[in-house]
Amino acid sequence: MAAMIDGGKTLPESDPEVSEAIDFIEFYALCAEEAYQSPHVDVSGLGVVAVISPWNFPIAIPCGGVAAALAAGNTVLLKPASDTVLPAYHLCKAFWDAGVPRSALQLVPCRGSDAGRRLVEHPDVDSVILTGGTETAQAMLRMRPGLALSAETGGKNATIVTGLSDRDLAIKHVLQSAFGHSGQKCSATSLLLLEEEVFEDAAFRQTLADACRSMTVGSAWELQTLVGPLIRPPRGDLARGLKELEPGESWLVMPEPFENNPNLYRPGIKWNVQPGSFTHMTELFGPVLGVMSFRKLEQAIAIVNATGFGLTSGLESLDDREQTVWSQHLRAGNLYINRSTTGAIVLRQPFGGLGKSAFGPGIKAGGPHYVSSFMKIVDPEQHLQLFDSHSWTLPGLKTLWCRLSSPEGLALQRACQDSNDTEEIIDRIRVALASYDHWGVTEFRNEHDSVKIVGQDNIRRYRPIGLLRVVVRENDAPLDVGRAIAAAHAAGCRVTVSHRKDEAVALIQWLEYLTHDWAAGIEFLETDDETLIQAIEAGEIERIRMMPCEHIESELQQAANSANVHLCAKPVVSDGRFELIHYVREQSLSNTYHRYGNLGRRGRGATTGRLTSM
Repeated sequence: MAAMIDGGKTLPESDPEVSEAIDFIEFYALCAEEAYQSPHVDVSGLGVVAVISPWNFPIAIPCGGVAAALAAGNTVLLKPASDTVLPAYHLCKAFWDAGVPRSALQLVPCRGSDAGRRLVEHPDVDSVILTGGTETAQAMLRMRPGLALSAETGGKNATIVTGLSDRDLAIKHVLQSAFGHSGQKCSATSLLLLEEEVFEDAAFRQTLADACRSMTVGSAWELQTLVGPLIRPPRGDLARGLKELEPGESWLVMPEPFENNPNLYRPGIKWNVQPGSFTHMTELFGPVLGVMSFRKLEQAIAIVNATGFGLTSGLESLDDREQTVWSQHLRAGNLYINRSTTGAIVLRQPFGGLGKSAFGPGIKAGGPHYVSSFMKIVDPEQHLQLFDSHSWTLPGLKTLWCRLSSPEGLALQRACQDSNDTEEIIDRIRVALASYDHWGVTEFRNEHDSVKIVGQDNIRRYRPIGLLRVVVRENDAPLDVGRAIAAAHAAGCRVTVSHRKDEAVALIQWLEYLTHDWAAGIEFLETDDETLIQAIEAGEIERIRMMPCEHIESELQQAANSANVHLCAKPVVSDGRFELIHYVREQSLSNTYHRYGNLGRRGRGATTGRLTSM
């Protein structure tokens, strides 16, 4: 009810949020319990986590952030959007009534432009969970460059429809994705890319227009409403998108104000949008859909990737070959085949994006690793024992294991630091290598369908960071650097190690010896700070792994923030479950393979056609 009052959400849009909130609470509690009970790491909360939530999902998103931060062991400050304070209050009250102390969860209803700014800048706030605009995330990092920010931001999401699709179903899925909650979802389809034969199909065009016009516009309190009110009258980019056409464009369905209500608009469809245009490249966040044409699927994928966003994306095609090409080359956090691009479900489709759609570590909400983002995770004080036996799967880690204890390896390691703990360091690295090998193969190089629903695959998979840079400094511990490089290799990354001239010379020699057999899998670069920053600005680095340190150069931090390059300086741990997540991006793929309940080959027990493991 509160979401309908403050946010204008219809009942069919609000009710699933309640279910999702419940799922978050139950799932995150289980994830936290598993981490806290692990004998392989010591876990504690970060301290104070600020949850800054949006108005368009005023129940599920703030509940998910609060639940994750509380489960991780933190004190939580919830700052809801100014438009939707009422549902935030009722949410907090539910937590308080359930026994969460008011000192552990506090509601901070304030404007983001004043008190919200002070909240972000306050040194006692250890982490911020943001769901909001890309510009908001960038502004926060400018306010506080070293902020531990986990942000899910905007999206310019597209659905591609090929000639081998079920065209009627495609129209249903696209309109549901584009105009649910009046298009005010970060996951909403904003672009529709049609293969030429579909684009030129007069019957398809007419059906799409008729279906759009038939969508009921009205008050959130009317049960038949499909397109409810905007949170406020259109302005800025949305106002332009609803009113203006660029060269070559025309209105298939013109968006119009409804019943003289400035917050109600009939949805519109803009035809023949051109690559590089305003509608192609700009997030509009409202009831307007841009339609583009393409000749080849690869061209369509390039058009979608060109936006720089990467939150959700859809494909309507019944062809396995097209599905495979699209799912391997489309850059987005959530991929959907033959279904709508909205409505991600906890565990089934963990949610989060790539590119301009995510800031921070990029660990997906509703997934098994999300809670760990808000924990301090370190090695246990008690030294872990090596497995009695380990059957190696990743050859690179096995050769590193062997070279560690060779006479030359031991001599080079002793030269790295003035200490007598060489034997302990070697033992600890060996423990880590076995764990990295296990988790690399069983979790991070594999695909997982945790729910196995008949008629729909829901696959969680991981993509190794393509341009990873491990930065080594003079006083970095050999134990940390050796494990970080091994973890990156186990995750499937090609590792590039940066070091300053004449710094950490013995450490680099040791690492070069250990990784000699990796060939092109690792590269060592002598790089000063200015060159490193230039590489970030040139897009040559996607993520930086540094060892734990008290101070990170402000110029390096600011350059990484400006380029949206996550700089991870968390403690290196020997448990691969927690360490390898720093070197990958999680991706969700949901494929509805039935048609009208018919399972096809899958129902006859034939080859599934599911994508093979990485």
